[in-house]
This record gives sequence, C-alpha cells and structure tokens, in this order.
Amino acid sequence: MTPPAVTPGAGDHLIDISIPVHEGTPEWPGDTPFSCRWTWDMRRGDSVNVSCMSLSPHVGTHADAPFHVDPEASASESIALDAFVGPATVVDVRGREGPLARADLGVGVIRGGRLLLRTGHGIAAGTFPDGWPWLSPDCVVALGREGLRLVGVDAPSVDSRHSTTLEVHRAIFGAGAGVLENLDLREVLPGDYELLAAPLRVTGLDAAPVRAVLRPLLP
Repeated sequence: MTPPAVTPGAGDHLIDISIPVHEGTPEWPGDTPFSCRWTWDMRRGDSVNVSCMSLSPHVGTHADAPFHVDPEASASESIALDAFVGPATVVDVRGREGPLARADLGVGVIRGGRLLLRTGHGIAAGTFPDGWPWLSPDCVVALGREGLRLVGVDAPSVDSRHSTTLEVHRAIFGAGAGVLENLDLREVLPGDYELLAAPLRVTGLDAAPVRAVLRPLLP
C-alpha cells in the first residue's frame, strides 16, 4: 500500500516512506535477500510465535555507515542520529539523467541540510531498477558548503547503478553527512517536510535498517 499524496502544510499526517521488508523485497543483485524461519511456532504446538530473520542491512530502507566504503571508518553504531531527524527538502528529479549538478536540483535552500531525491527509480514497485540519476561529487561538495547533513534517495544507491568506486558515498561522508537509501517517495510531492528516520542501533555493520517517516511542515 502506497502512502497518500500530501502537500506541505497539510498538518500532522505521517507519511511512511519506508520499503516493506519481506520475502521478495528486491535486494542488490548478489546481496543477501530477506528470509524468515520460525524458532517457535504455535501451529506446531509451541506457546508463542518467535521468528528468526536473515537479510543484508541494505535490503529495504537503510542508512549506510562510512564503514561501507572505508574499512578504517566508523560503523553502524556511530551513525549520527541528528542527521536523520529534522527538516528536509524533497526534490523531484524524475526524467533527469545523472550525474546531477547543483543547478539541476532546481531549489535554493535545502531545509536542515537534508536532501531527499525522488528519482522515480526505486524498488517500491517490487523490481530492481536498471539505473537512476545521481548527484555528481562536485554537487555534493557544493551542498557541503551549504551545510549538507543528509542525502536520501528512493533509488538503491546514492551512486550510479554501475559505480565500483562509490565516489558519491565518499563525498557525502567526506562532507560529514549521512546516506539514506531505498525510500518510497512515489506519492510524496516536492517540498519541505520533517524527516524522522532513526537508524536501528546495531553495532559493527556497514549499514542499519531504518523506518523512515515524513511529516509535512506547517507554513
């Protein structure tokens, strides 16, 4: 079920922009998909249901840690919460091709330094996309001078589909900002929102699952 379209200033309505995680949620090709088994099952006569799941932390909506691209960098337990909570600007770049320059974003101020890109090439419809637009490293540097704190995308990566160097990840982390991937922005209009997307407090990993929510900002 997709979230309803809401214009900024519509009140306190919460818009869930997370990807549901289940068997069949598209994973990055070659990564570990979601699977579930039951440790205890009431259908077998057990007193409770207790499940056990296996998946890559990159399945569904998640925050990348710098450790994802640098073995000497900080891991998932050190992801800064304040980057994932606060004012954010949704920018629609559907129909564009990457790499995107700062001028291609078509907006001046990025609220709270948190930029969410609606590329139209996410996994929310149940398939893994062939490609999507992405920010150029120079664009990230320019945003860094403006106080960048987070780049979020509906695509599976902030880098291009076929990047092996992950320069955009490195540029974002180099600016001291966070990375949020696999959002569901299909029904979210461009504009300013409050983002609530705290990463799960797991340790030693290269990424952490996230439940991401938007709340329209009052004018």
